[in-house]
Amino acid sequence: MPDTRKHRGPHPADRRLFEPKTWPILRAAVADLSWLLSRGYSDVAALKLVGDRYRLTERQRKAVMRSSCSDAALADRAAKQVAPERLQKQTVLVDGFNVLTTIEAALADGIVLVGRDGCYRDLASMHGSYRKVEETPPAITLIGEVLAELQVAEVVWYLDRPVSNSGRLSVLIRELSQQHGWAWTVELVDNPDPVLAAAQDVVASADSVVLDRCRAWFSLAREVVRRRIPSVHLQTDSHSE
Repeated sequence: MPDTRKHRGPHPADRRLFEPKTWPILRAAVADLSWLLSRGYSDVAALKLVGDRYRLTERQRKAVMRSSCSDAALADRAAKQVAPERLQKQTVLVDGFNVLTTIEAALADGIVLVGRDGCYRDLASMHGSYRKVEETPPAITLIGEVLAELQVAEVVWYLDRPVSNSGRLSVLIRELSQQHGWAWTVELVDNPDPVLAAAQDVVASADSVVLDRCRAWFSLAREVVRRRIPSVHLQTDSHSE
């Protein structure tokens, strides 16, 4: 069945699955999962244990996993995080789909997770395919405005070449950057993760694989949401705000 979505909005069940009365349970699940991860339990085994204990749905389990991390990972990420005011005249490498879908979800009133590490993440799953939605152009524009405010010298977007429509998205990003006079480059690569993980420049991503291996990172999605989308529907970990 073709993907006909026009928005990156919430799943029909999200308002029920993430309503305020579920927050204490989800926060407890994040705390328990993070405790298990800190003690060497595998992601799969720990998530099953926690999910079964709290009787979480698959979507709630995904949210808990994306919001959790071990104590060691938390400390390492905090040590490598770059504050917004330190980005002036620097080059920033953007984990394209990772950042963009979170801003799209925020604009469409979808669920945005605030992880234990303070990163903002969405619940979108592309499964090798990306579809432009109505929020795509304004999301790219908001990202550009915030990076311009931070006086970043150069921006390089990295998109997954194997993901369908990545080429079309790269054209749109280039067009919008030219319209606004932003110094942007777009790179299509087979897998951005190892490229970003090995980079010497600041990486804008919330991907745990990238955050745990890169030299320095910046929470771009969080900065854009805070500056431009105050009405966002946040699902917050109690220790992150």
